[in-house]
Amino acid sequence: MRTDIIDITYSGPDGWPLFAALVDPYRRLPTANVVVLMHGGGPDHQSLIPLARQLCDRHAVLLPDVRGYGRSLCSEEAKHTWTSYAADVIALLDHLKADSAIVGGAGLGATITLRTARAHRERVRAAILISVEDIEDDEAKVAETAFMREFAARVREEGLYAAWAPILPNLAPVIREMVYDAIPRSNAASIAAAAAIGDDRAFRGVSELAGIAMPTLIIPGMDERHPQALAEQLADLLPHGKLAAAAMSDAIMTAEDFARCLAPAIREFLNELPPLPTASAGPD
Repeated sequence: MRTDIIDITYSGPDGWPLFAALVDPYRRLPTANVVVLMHGGGPDHQSLIPLARQLCDRHAVLLPDVRGYGRSLCSEEAKHTWTSYAADVIALLDHLKADSAIVGGAGLGATITLRTARAHRERVRAAILISVEDIEDDEAKVAETAFMREFAARVREEGLYAAWAPILPNLAPVIREMVYDAIPRSNAASIAAAAAIGDDRAFRGVSELAGIAMPTLIIPGMDERHPQALAEQLADLLPHGKLAAAAMSDAIMTAEDFARCLAPAIREFLNELPPLPTASAGPD
């Protein structure tokens, strides 16, 4: 049931049509206390609905379909860049007339969060990073680019199920489940185009992130692509980075498990944030 969800359509800065789901039992369009959570590469916003439902009692939780995924169809490769993904987050806040938001995500969504926090720090009140993607050296980036191009070719030639078949066994159980669940809702041409993000480079080194000064919760990943060591490094590097006690694990099998295991740490982090300033009263 989606009785607690409002569908939102908006446009990216380039005019591209995009989609987000607002999870709020009161069905309000928010301008404050906004949390934006972005899914990983492969799933869509529905993978985060159980988590959002555990967080929406005090915050309005927005779940965008990242450009290329779910209902944010985009089959033009040139429109898949880290800059455009971060700009899409700001376009969503502008659509809601929200001055700022707590921005977070898993995997791909965590990378978009970091890019948004660097480029638009005045709009990001705090950040939540779940299973941060590795920051590759030059050699690893070449390998990733080739991997993504091969994936896109399989999607176009064999379809989504066949393209994911050799990849799914190597994913964490919950990511495997989230990806498989999203395939029927995915558009092959759009997913193939989204793989062009492999040609772009999010960061050249961890040191580029040192200027991210807002409170940041970091939930470690569990595999080579989302290394725990990187999460620990970020917690030390970021001025207000906090390493969560929660972490990804093989015990997390479903989106519901994901929510149950991670929501307490995220709620604690949200509760520790300083309150938003209230508008001061004018002169009598």
